[in-house]
Amino acid sequence: MPPSLALILWLVLLLALWRFDPAREPKTSLALWVPVIWMFIAASRLPSQWLWGINTTPPPEHIEEGSPLDRSIFLILILLAIAILVSRSFKWGAFVTRNSALMAFLCFALLSACWSDFPFVAFKRWFRDLGNYFVILVVLSDPRPLEAVRTVLRRLGYLLIPLSIVLVKYYPEIGRQYDYWLGTAMYVGPTTSKNMLGVLCLVTGLFFFWDTVTRWSDRKERRTKRIILVNIAFIAMTLWLLNLSDSATSRVCLLIGCMVVAAAQTQACRRRPAFLKVLIPATFLLYLIVAFGFGMMGDLAKAVGRNPTLTARTQIWTLLLSMHTNPLLGTGYGSFWLGPRFLKILQSGFGSINESHNGYLETYLNLGIIGLCLLLAFLIAGYRTICRRLKPFYSLSSFTLAVWTILIFYNVTEAAFQGGLLWMTLLPGALAVSERAGDRVRSVAAFENAEAQDHLPVFL
Repeated sequence: MPPSLALILWLVLLLALWRFDPAREPKTSLALWVPVIWMFIAASRLPSQWLWGINTTPPPEHIEEGSPLDRSIFLILILLAIAILVSRSFKWGAFVTRNSALMAFLCFALLSACWSDFPFVAFKRWFRDLGNYFVILVVLSDPRPLEAVRTVLRRLGYLLIPLSIVLVKYYPEIGRQYDYWLGTAMYVGPTTSKNMLGVLCLVTGLFFFWDTVTRWSDRKERRTKRIILVNIAFIAMTLWLLNLSDSATSRVCLLIGCMVVAAAQTQACRRRPAFLKVLIPATFLLYLIVAFGFGMMGDLAKAVGRNPTLTARTQIWTLLLSMHTNPLLGTGYGSFWLGPRFLKILQSGFGSINESHNGYLETYLNLGIIGLCLLLAFLIAGYRTICRRLKPFYSLSSFTLAVWTILIFYNVTEAAFQGGLLWMTLLPGALAVSERAGDRVRSVAAFENAEAQDHLPVFL
């Protein structure tokens, strides 16, 4: 099939899905296109990379400059999100009060620009990442937040999964890259690396699985049956792409996430949700003890088809820790991979890497122990928020509980905190929104579970 014809067929399929999608919500707000566009960029490539490609690495001295095109598009989306929230009379004071852990982390990250070697760059990156929260609040402040979350994630899957297949099969100059040392092909689709393609498959695969499981009890209804068939088709495409991406971390995390969703839907966990709440952090602590306390990380890596060094990750970690950054304050938000440090890493023989492949280490390098502790405080607060909603708002909470579980495991071998698709997928469940949005959630939750109506929290 000619590449142009494949692209046209993808476009026709996309338009048909949007027009005749059985899961389409007729009262969906047009404002949801703002988070869809933002998450599309986060899950794929920057606008400048779509225009000029990603295979040419810019000189180190140009990396901190960024692209005027990217800055303009991000600024427009942030301003649109703020305007939408203002038009909805969003209660900013209540949001700040109820998300004190997140506010402390963001304030410290902003303050870190003061001791960064590149203070203006640190501020620009902080402001850009602040947009993640604005666009997610657009989703949470929607009159029907559950349907809004479903709509945004479904549109993202419709956009990127078929496009990934088209780019991998028919546009290899875009959909493939080549290993720095071996020259072997790596499939990246619309993203910038095989690991990012893995994250895209991880999030979309988990969403379509969760959506199928939560609708399964109504599978005899005609509309629901059609939705489930569409979900199964996208799950099949996602698994094919995930296998092609060869991202072991995403494969393992998808399995873990699906197990959490399935477990949360069982009658035993519905009656005793406290068991699941304790089991997840306990399992993660056991994993840390086995992997690092007993030095079995290499054995676990071999069990999933990787070498004992986690594809040189342990060597990278050793190099980064040997650079002796400020242990308490770090180098400043988003500042570690700039200047002389980046040049030293380029000369070390690991190729053109720009992340530590460990989210906890990445946070430590940029924000020190203080920043890492504040991030962990937000993760704990987010987990408590998710667990409080687990019984009364069961449908969405089972999904965000799975995402939280995936996130803490995923960041052991990859960096996905403070930005990116996986982090943004967590936020709808981890953020505590205003009373007004909480009141809207009551009406949706009452429709789904009338028995729990009197026990709903005041926030989503």
